[in-house]
Amino acid sequence: MDIFFLGIVIFLFLLAIFDLSVGVSNDAVNFLSSAIGSRAASFKRVMIVAAIGVFIGAAMSNGMMDIARHGIFRPENLSFYDVVAIFMAVMVTDIILLDIFNSLGMPTSTTVSMVFELLGATFVVALFKMAAPENTLGMGEFLNTEKALSVILGIFLSVAIAFVFGTIVQFLSRMVFTFEYKSRMKWKVGLFGGIACTAIVYFMLIKGIKDMSIMTPELKTWIHDNTVLLLGGCLVGFSLLMQLLHFLKVNVFKVVVLLGTFSLAMAFAGNDLVNFVGVPLTSLASYQDYAANGGGDLHGFMMTSLNGPAQTPFYFLIGAGMIMVVSLATSKKARQVTQTTVGLSAQNQGDELFGSSRIGRSLVRGAINTFTWINERTPARVRRWVARRMDTTVQQPEEGAAFDLIRGSVNLMLAGMLIAWGTSMKLPLSTTFVTFMVAMGTSLADRAWGRESAVFRITGVISVIGGWFITAGVAFIGAGMVVCLMHMGGVPVMAAGGVIALIMLIRSHRRFNKKKKETESDTLFQTILSTEDEAEVWPLLKIYINEKQKMFLGFGAEVYRDVINGFINDKGKLLSVAEKSLVTEKDVLKGQRRKLTLCFRKASPQTAMEKSAWFHLSNNMAMSITYNLRRINEVCKEHVDNNFRPLPKQFHESLSEICDEVCSIFRDGMAAVDEDNPETIDRLRKRCEAVKQALSENSRRVYDLLQNGATRDMTVAYVYLNLLQESQELVTSLRKMLRAVGKLNLEPSHYRSFSYR
Repeated sequence: MDIFFLGIVIFLFLLAIFDLSVGVSNDAVNFLSSAIGSRAASFKRVMIVAAIGVFIGAAMSNGMMDIARHGIFRPENLSFYDVVAIFMAVMVTDIILLDIFNSLGMPTSTTVSMVFELLGATFVVALFKMAAPENTLGMGEFLNTEKALSVILGIFLSVAIAFVFGTIVQFLSRMVFTFEYKSRMKWKVGLFGGIACTAIVYFMLIKGIKDMSIMTPELKTWIHDNTVLLLGGCLVGFSLLMQLLHFLKVNVFKVVVLLGTFSLAMAFAGNDLVNFVGVPLTSLASYQDYAANGGGDLHGFMMTSLNGPAQTPFYFLIGAGMIMVVSLATSKKARQVTQTTVGLSAQNQGDELFGSSRIGRSLVRGAINTFTWINERTPARVRRWVARRMDTTVQQPEEGAAFDLIRGSVNLMLAGMLIAWGTSMKLPLSTTFVTFMVAMGTSLADRAWGRESAVFRITGVISVIGGWFITAGVAFIGAGMVVCLMHMGGVPVMAAGGVIALIMLIRSHRRFNKKKKETESDTLFQTILSTEDEAEVWPLLKIYINEKQKMFLGFGAEVYRDVINGFINDKGKLLSVAEKSLVTEKDVLKGQRRKLTLCFRKASPQTAMEKSAWFHLSNNMAMSITYNLRRINEVCKEHVDNNFRPLPKQFHESLSEICDEVCSIFRDGMAAVDEDNPETIDRLRKRCEAVKQALSENSRRVYDLLQNGATRDMTVAYVYLNLLQESQELVTSLRKMLRAVGKLNLEPSHYRSFSYR
């Protein structure tokens, strides 16, 4: 039996490799978003700086997460079997949970997930122990809930403190430098750089290297006793150095951003990411203790040894650092998670990653009313002065940057200061929450959340914050369920759980790559937004619009055929699939309308006026077609799901012919998009009229049958009649859409009249 548990320990190390990779993908947002968003350096250089910080932080850390040994559970009251089951459940749950968040592009806290997984798994194991007849211990003898409560407190403190301080500090920084900061630096840049670098160094001393192996107790005491002297010397020295670099034409803000990226990466690797090896290392220590004492009873050998300190072998730390660096360099999910934070804090409008919500709209409306109230009571001279300092029309970001270097520097400087302050005050601030909420606060202060983007940005922030709380709940419940199965099923279930986790991880990776390929076409959208020459916008915009129109026409043909076949052949599965795809397509069309509206702003005014109306007509007709399809599908699906009588065969042939013709028009419309031939569009519109006539005749035939009592199955007749009438509306919308397609294909100024007919 011992060999089986040795195999489980080895398997936990294999899972830890995947867990490290997933963890880096998630936490990369914390130390990459500011440098990437401000374009402080090329992506390659930013990754190199972060990779060096990650490797040094992991290699020099003590590498042992005490919470895995005795932070959550009381090891003296748990057996070797209990501990192994807990650790296996934690690793399996953690991989699946973090990978789901990464695939969704949602940053979450690795600390929260690990703590609540340990808490949930231990809670269930404690229930098993308490249910035993010989047990005399209560829940308090198995669980240490103080750590979990401190994490929950840390969530509230981190969110509130970071957001408020981020808003205030960024507003003051903008008042000093304005958006036209490159011509207003002079002596200010030296002092700002000195403060920023001092804050980052303080962060590195207090948080980044406090647990590293080079930090002896004497050195820690000396740093603590001389903190003020150290900070004062750093402030003076860095201020002079930054001013000198400015005179030498070195961009001080880029230096600050890269230094901050390095320090955050090092701290995360040394304190957060390396925690992933804590569980397998603790399981190894548990096995070694069990084997050294002769093995024996799995359920009777208690893990009192875990209460003592443990030293992590150096080669484990080197290995963890290498895995982190490779994962950081190769993970596409790390880039997606980073894009979430960058997208929510971008200065200019773009493709918003989140939709609108009721709470987001309410918060925006309340903020507008509050701002209006304050504005009305502020002296006019103060309003004019603030308006001049906050003039976003003169902003000077780096080429292709989401925001400028001022905000990137403040993000890193303030995050480091708050984390170091919270650590010194023994407040359980979460580093993930601090870095994200500081970025959100600075973007609010910079007026990045405009009237047309605020709802989407706030909805995104609420979604991320909600995800943090969901992480805790799902981690607790998920780990509890997994450990319950493992505790009852034994070694086979433990091994099966690990294999299932790996399979799900591989499948998730494949789905992510497939989804990534599907969204690569939107690179053209980003190209249009970054184009400065108005003459180049319309040719690119025309290609983009044509591509989306062809995609919708192909979608319309496929769904209409599925709905008709599902109704004729009494197949509810086809109708269910169609229902899901129609719901998704509605959001796709709304997103396209938002994107194209932004793109038209980059075009010349004449082109925008001529073409935007036809684009909106095309989009509205596409939306109308989806509504027609949903109404057809809804009635047909209800009929089929209730197992009512199928459509009589006397109607099959005529309906199939109509379906073939409608789908043919959809497909021919796809070809007509690229033909740029008005005659082809006219022929298709005439075919639409013919189909409408055929649908009208079929409807009249059904009316006659109903009136004459020729059919006794009234239910299916009414469903069929609804299908024919909605199909008429669908073809009408398709006809109007084809007219808009033809007008969009014309060069600007080739027409003067506008008609929906």
